[in-house]
Amino acid sequence: MSNVSLVGLEVPDFSLPSTGDKQFRLSQQRGKPCVIYFYPKDNTPGCTAEAGQFRDLHGDFAKHGCAVFGISRDSMRSHEGFKAKLGLPFDLLSDGDETACRLFGVIKTKKLYGKEVQGIERSTFLIDATGKVRREWRALKADGHAAEVLQAVAGL
Repeated sequence: MSNVSLVGLEVPDFSLPSTGDKQFRLSQQRGKPCVIYFYPKDNTPGCTAEAGQFRDLHGDFAKHGCAVFGISRDSMRSHEGFKAKLGLPFDLLSDGDETACRLFGVIKTKKLYGKEVQGIERSTFLIDATGKVRREWRALKADGHAAEVLQAVAGL
């Protein structure tokens, strides 16, 4: 599922390890909307800014009954430290084998120090209570993004 819009499609169920020594399962989110945002790496400037903005608006997402989850390929140990450092009120999911990344088509070829590498393209998906993608944002800039996602959640 690369470069193809997922809007209107039901996301297949998947399971990933989650902070707090839990296991996330997409099907357990049914009945309420959720936001899944993919980010390249813990403790980098853009990812720190993005997580902080989702943190700061978390109460507003919760008022709409919407859960937020961040996904990267980082280890659970890295996620636990990142979550604690930023005081994140939502869980981070570890996708070391890129299961969810491939499902959502967010692995892209990027240039890093002149070399081509495979990495996560910053992307966010709003999934409705029935498990269908209602909105997607790809190749986005972190700053101000969480507020834009919140507006879409409020419009559900």
